[in-house]
Amino acid sequence: MKKILIANRGEIACRVIESCRRLGIAAVAVHSEADAGARHVTLADEAVPIGPPPARESYLVGARLVEAAIASGAEGIHPGYGFLSENAAFARAVEAAGLVWIGPDPRSIENMGDKERAREIASTAGVPVLPGSPRFDAETLDGIEDAAAEVGYPLLVKASAGGGGIGMRKVDDEASLRKVAEATASMAGKAFGNPAIYLERFVERARHIEIQVFGFGDGQAVHLHERDCSVQRRFQKVIEESPAPGLSESLRDDMAEAAVALCRHERYHGAGTVEYVVDAERMDYFFLEMNCRIQVEHPVTEMMTGTDLVAWQIELVRGNLTPIEQGNVIASGHAIECRLYAENPARHFMPSPGRLVRFRLPEPGPDVRIDTGFREGDEVTFHYDPLLAKIIVRGDDRDAAIDRMREALDSVEVGGIATNAGYLAACVTHPEFRAGDAATDFIARNHNALLV
Repeated sequence: MKKILIANRGEIACRVIESCRRLGIAAVAVHSEADAGARHVTLADEAVPIGPPPARESYLVGARLVEAAIASGAEGIHPGYGFLSENAAFARAVEAAGLVWIGPDPRSIENMGDKERAREIASTAGVPVLPGSPRFDAETLDGIEDAAAEVGYPLLVKASAGGGGIGMRKVDDEASLRKVAEATASMAGKAFGNPAIYLERFVERARHIEIQVFGFGDGQAVHLHERDCSVQRRFQKVIEESPAPGLSESLRDDMAEAAVALCRHERYHGAGTVEYVVDAERMDYFFLEMNCRIQVEHPVTEMMTGTDLVAWQIELVRGNLTPIEQGNVIASGHAIECRLYAENPARHFMPSPGRLVRFRLPEPGPDVRIDTGFREGDEVTFHYDPLLAKIIVRGDDRDAAIDRMREALDSVEVGGIATNAGYLAACVTHPEFRAGDAATDFIARNHNALLV
């Protein structure tokens, strides 16, 4: 395989281009009309226009992406994350066109994309799951009150086809259940084309821990240790780190072994992430979901293990990656990633589109990594996610990594739009975060104190 089309945009498209370059593979970018001059377009060896914004008229049109790959002579498609990366029908269409799908088997995507089915598979593989309900369709919510009483309040109403914190709402009592369920089902239908929902027990003081896994498609798999993704706003991750602070070695091992067992059971192929909710009081863990793609926060693991996960994805489908022994996956030090967004934390994290009249990020080095899809002078549009960059640092220990991250965030200079740089700096230096005690409600509880 000598040429790959990247069915994505922004920083993840730039990231995949870097691995292609290291492997001597030509990279084909795609772009909407709004992205014609974007960084990922200029970095690629060639680029193909695929339509106007918004994404549903360009990046989400699978047939157009397949056509672009064939027209450019690309032999494979890498989907990145988001967009169509976990769309089994798209993966099958890629393969049906005679192209190589650089991702998990469509069967795994389908299994894990259906949250109810994923819970059943995880349970069969021996992974603990939270109490939950069967799925409900938007038109047939009869019995949802009884199901909720069995699950117990508080609970989450979740989109069966959701992910990334989208399609998830908390309910404290029966009075608001049906209204929230109807609203969530409506949103899920529009966002995912599937209005089915289900209920799941809500853990009051929770930590969000995930295990990076890699399967070889033959029943063999390894883990690349864990990441703590507990610092979130509106169920979406903002800061990730590894190792997860405050966990016993036995708990780390149990979660990692369970994640690998799930991959073996699925005969999983490629990179993926098994996500858990951990009860911060009892230190019990439960399966949350499995993401069948590369994660936004994969650089944390790469900084810790010295690996290139995107290159592993590509080399696996090229037949150049043989199964790796677990003992050969070594992590050292401590890594933290902060997501720099074009948003205003003081206005409910409202996106802040506009021109980057100034855009200065920390200088990359051995212990500082910057992943971005923007340059000074670029326009941040309202059409796409407002992620500007990911700032990733490594230190010999957690305190050193926090100090390095604070220095990195202090050096960020952005003019023309609002960002969360100061908010992130306040997060990593907050006593609760410093102590390694941040749970998923950290931002909600400390929001006013974090505003700068």
